[in-house]
Amino acid sequence: MSKNTQSEKNQPLTGARSPEEQEAAQAANEFDALTMAQAEVATLQAKNTELADSYLRAKAETENARRRAEDEVAKARKFALESFAESLLPVTDSLEAGLVLKDATPEQIREGAEATLKQLKSALERNKVIEINPASGARFDPHQHQAISMVPAEQEANTVVSVLQKGYLIADRVLRPALVTVAAQK
Repeated sequence: MSKNTQSEKNQPLTGARSPEEQEAAQAANEFDALTMAQAEVATLQAKNTELADSYLRAKAETENARRRAEDEVAKARKFALESFAESLLPVTDSLEAGLVLKDATPEQIREGAEATLKQLKSALERNKVIEINPASGARFDPHQHQAISMVPAEQEANTVVSVLQKGYLIADRVLRPALVTVAAQK
C-alpha cells in the first residue's frame, strides 16, 4: 500500500481534519461567500443605476408630454378664436358696405340687413353657436330658459307662452338662456 492510503487508514472515518485544514476550508468558504455577496452587490448596484436612469427618463417624458399638452391647448384656443373671427369678417364687410350707400331706400336697407343677419346666423352656426327659440306651448326648461314672468294662458301650465329674447347654446352649453314668459297654473 502507498503512504497516502496508509495515512488515510489511520485517520478516523468521520472526516476529521486538522485545525489548519478546517481553518483553510472555513476561509475558502468565507472567501466564496464574500465573492458571491460582492457579485450580488455589483448586480444590485447595476440594477439600481438602470432603474434610476429609467425613472429619470420617464419623469422627463412625462414633463415633455405635459408641456406638449399645454401647448396644444393654447394653440387650440388661439386658432378656435381665429376661426370664429374669420367667419365674422363677411358680416363686418356687409355692414360697412351698407353704411357707404348714402341714398339707399328703406327697402334696400331692409334687404341688406336681412342678408347681413343671414350671414351672421350662418357664421354662428358654423361655430356651433345654436339659437334657443322655444315654440309657444313648449315645455319650460330651466336649463335653457329663464322665466321672466308667469301669465294666465289657455295652455298647459309651465309651458312657454312667448319668447322675449332668444337664447344661445355653444357646443351644447348654454351661452345665454332664452327669456320667456310661462303659463301660470289655472
